[in-house]
Amino acid sequence: MSQKRDALQKRDLLIVCNLRQNARETLTRMSRKTNIPISTIYDRLKHHERDLITRHTSLIDFAKLGYSTRAIVLLSVAREQRDALRDYLATHHSVNTLIKINDEYDYLAELICKQIRDIEEFMERTEERFRVKRKKVYYVTDEVKREGFLSDPKLVSML
Repeated sequence: MSQKRDALQKRDLLIVCNLRQNARETLTRMSRKTNIPISTIYDRLKHHERDLITRHTSLIDFAKLGYSTRAIVLLSVAREQRDALRDYLATHHSVNTLIKINDEYDYLAELICKQIRDIEEFMERTEERFRVKRKKVYYVTDEVKREGFLSDPKLVSML
């Protein structure tokens, strides 16, 4: 029984990896690449769309849209302001990703802006609005890898 469960997991991981590589790939092509029947892929995708796949999205080259400045911002505020900071960051138009973290900081936010000055203004407004205890701003100079986990079917056997 355990082998059947492992095979199921490997098959599902192969489907997910192929989906993460190219979500627009046809089921026919995916079937050829994975040697999994089209009907099985279809059924597994429908099943996973209920519990595993949180949403289908596109990865954008923001620089081509004129948003060439990215920064990773770490922020820590007084305990009583954490929820308000979270709400502020979660609804701010420049925040692409927001993550609650532990240790010295409360949140990690990825900002996408047109220029460095926009990030500096964001930081000034945030510090005016909240009692920021700690902050760090790291400007992203090059993206080396993005959305790589579970995107290469060749690496499924290593999981």
